[in-house]
Amino acid sequence: MLRYLIKRLLMLVPLFLGITLITFTVIHLAPGEPVEMQTAMNPKISAQTRQKLREYYGLDKPLHIQYGRWLTRLSKLDFGRSFASDNRPVIDKIKERIPVTLSLNIIALVLEFGLAIPIGILAATHRETLLDKGITIFVFLGFAVPTFWLALLLMYLFGVKLGWLPISGLHSLGSEGFTPVHWLLDIGRHLFLPIAVATFGSLAGLSRYMRANMLEVLGQDYITTARAKGLAERAVIYRHALKNALLPVITLLGFSLPGLIGGSVIFETIFAIPGMGQLFYMGVMARDYPLVMGILVIGAFLTLVGNLLADLCYALADPRIRHGG
Repeated sequence: MLRYLIKRLLMLVPLFLGITLITFTVIHLAPGEPVEMQTAMNPKISAQTRQKLREYYGLDKPLHIQYGRWLTRLSKLDFGRSFASDNRPVIDKIKERIPVTLSLNIIALVLEFGLAIPIGILAATHRETLLDKGITIFVFLGFAVPTFWLALLLMYLFGVKLGWLPISGLHSLGSEGFTPVHWLLDIGRHLFLPIAVATFGSLAGLSRYMRANMLEVLGQDYITTARAKGLAERAVIYRHALKNALLPVITLLGFSLPGLIGGSVIFETIFAIPGMGQLFYMGVMARDYPLVMGILVIGAFLTLVGNLLADLCYALADPRIRHGG
């Protein structure tokens, strides 16, 4: 197992370098430079001033030199300074936003798996029944409805027409004077719609995936043998079938790890939530290269870690994988 782990860790290094190189190149080849974005609306800025800004940011150097300098700083865990007017360290901006995004996505992830697994089991154990057909319709709706459109509909219904829930931000005006209980309730009201949108977007596909896995396992010979021995159906489902049906879900759980940081760009922007998704969107629009690269590097790192954890879980569950079988 140790040999397998070392091999997988060594493979992560060239993968990570390749991801950063491609990302760095694509971002810098995109139309528009930070200097152009900052000075486009100011006719008093001269060409010499623009050139000095390019030199200040290091954008006058060839792309491979810029990448080498950025990689050198990254090796010291220095993401550089933002190209925005505040010129703050990128790591400080990320630290401010990470708690909000993590809280949002962890809650959504728990709800997704907590609801999708039972729904998938119910659909598989009641195959071709009215319940299964109803869940199938729900799944098709989940696949068909765009996340941004659903978010706008819910904002209009619950925020504008009914006035039950706030539609933007994390806090109401004057929340500083709220009691702790009232303050938490206020945050809950603000997060209800974003979490609902984030959960619904993944719930449909995940529940369908769980249903397919469960049906495949229920068709195996050892399940037929367990039933022939007289075991209760509940024991067959939850003691024998569920464990094996959950194994493929391990991969999805590993892939969900990077989404905890960067998977909320759409609904954070729509609901004006000050998280990593909104910060990334603002960085892209402003061509803030250090900020965008800092967020993408964290996302790439989490993606590789998620894949590694999924592989290790599979290796623990199936010895053939770690022995190359």
